[in-house]
Amino acid sequence: MTASDPTPRIPGGDGTAERPLDLLGVGAGPFNLSLAALADGVPGLRAAFLEQRPAFRWHPGLLIEGATLQVPFLADLVSLVDPTSRWSFLNYVRATGRLFPFYFAERFHIDRAEYEAYLRWASEGLAGCRFGHRVERLAWDAERTAFAVDFTYQETSPGRLYARHLALGVGTAPHVPEPLRSLAADPGVPVLHSADYLEHRAELLAARRVTVVGAGQSGAEILLDLLRARPAGAEGLSWLARTEAFAPMEYSKIGLEQFTPDYTAYFRALPEAERDRLLPAQWQLYKGVDAETLGAIHDELYRRTLGGGWPDVVLTPGVEVTGAERRGGRVELALRHRRQDARETLATDAVVLATGYRERPLEALLGPLEKYLGRDGRGRPLVDGEQRLVLDPAVGGSVFVQNAERHSHGVGVPDLGLAAWRSAVIVNALTGAAGGPEAYPLPSRTAFTTFGLHRPEGTQPR
Repeated sequence: MTASDPTPRIPGGDGTAERPLDLLGVGAGPFNLSLAALADGVPGLRAAFLEQRPAFRWHPGLLIEGATLQVPFLADLVSLVDPTSRWSFLNYVRATGRLFPFYFAERFHIDRAEYEAYLRWASEGLAGCRFGHRVERLAWDAERTAFAVDFTYQETSPGRLYARHLALGVGTAPHVPEPLRSLAADPGVPVLHSADYLEHRAELLAARRVTVVGAGQSGAEILLDLLRARPAGAEGLSWLARTEAFAPMEYSKIGLEQFTPDYTAYFRALPEAERDRLLPAQWQLYKGVDAETLGAIHDELYRRTLGGGWPDVVLTPGVEVTGAERRGGRVELALRHRRQDARETLATDAVVLATGYRERPLEALLGPLEKYLGRDGRGRPLVDGEQRLVLDPAVGGSVFVQNAERHSHGVGVPDLGLAAWRSAVIVNALTGAAGGPEAYPLPSRTAFTTFGLHRPEGTQPR
């Protein structure tokens, strides 16, 4: 492909007005990569995926040495739907000559860096993935009964593709709390999101006091990494969180059944107001820390008491940052303890915001399609059981979404363990609409737990 020829080289010359693709994916993160991998196994299904980044990367700022994935390696792109796929993680370690070492390593939870390498391997092998293409505009072309997708290749060359259906997997964006946004936006101020941690690690290690804000897994891993690298007695670390405790993530076998398709079906069937009340109460399912990391932090702190005294590390839950300003070369945080209703200021030399990610709004990307979008009582997009945005019938194609529907589908939406299932649901919707059989038969039941008294269709015990 050259600057004068910006059209992605889709096998078979697909994507033209005369021969639209069956599916065009916008974004090529883990979820759309899963869809690409499963679509690759369906004969005759013509699909392509456009990603604005020049190459695949997955949370590069958090690939801390030794940090592991919070889900088993079976939560790869395909295995929980099609373990025989050539895009499975096991096939990746076989293809890279490491299957026996992996076998002897007995690793159920792999390093995050290895998972990222696996995803990169898949992205480079899947013929339909095209990097360096930023999608600018989506529109429904009624005359051609297809979506017109305008994009820019390598930021300079415009192009257009046509597709019968779309899959939006544009991912999430780092969330910076409002009181800290102006400081975080200033490159001269040492306030950064955890997504950029490794890039700034050396600067953070040189700072006299570093404050980590956020009690999730990322915050815990960053605190532990800084703690291990700083001398005893001069740790200079603070860890603040709004949650009531630095609590372990729910990881019991029955508890994890809330990350099954059965639970998703139950959650979708609840009234909207009940879903909105339930989600915040489930924070420990997705904002907690794995017990091993919490244990490692405690072990490291304990070792530093052996010579007498306490390490210079302050762990304070139940606290929110209500304001921040630069003062005398340092950052001054205004804190409020919600239970005590007590207020205090904390002077620090650097701040790492492990404050998570938020779904990117779809409206700007949808453009002319936005006016056809169905919405719930709070103005959020309606998403049906097959991952489609609910659109006006004037739009004849389907727009599927991935990781944009937690408000309607529940806590499992961003979980890697549901990626393959959700992708299979989308592929089945496409093959079924074309009059063929479902490409990936899915089990009618996935959990021992019965969620609710009135079970959604498809989850009844046999």
